[in-house]
Amino acid sequence: MTETEKRRFIRYDALHLLDYTVMNADGSKGIYSMGRTLDVSIDGIKMEIKDRFEPGTLLLVTVGLEDNLVELLGEIIHTTPAAGRFVSGILFKKMTKEGRAIFARYTEAFRQRRQQMQKTEQTD
Repeated sequence: MTETEKRRFIRYDALHLLDYTVMNADGSKGIYSMGRTLDVSIDGIKMEIKDRFEPGTLLLVTVGLEDNLVELLGEIIHTTPAAGRFVSGILFKKMTKEGRAIFARYTEAFRQRRQQMQKTEQTD
């Protein structure tokens, strides 16, 4: 991580479909929509969605990783416009132990895959 890096965990590029529901301040469910992950780490995701949400907005997110569906509660940390859509950074607030284990396995597998690809590129 660089000196200006604020993340506690390294994120690995990933692309998975997800769906989300906005959790209103009163605990009721609001807008439901779909998006895709752009990268993922053990403590958060960056996702591309069609709606713009302010930092602090809570989302109930379901992400498909391999053959697993992981449900989590996340908080939007930042949002930026990108080609008619929005890219939002989500910090996980609540996830099951099983979900966290799935994310941990996924990020480790992706890290190993990336290392292997870099080795292959260096030998070409």
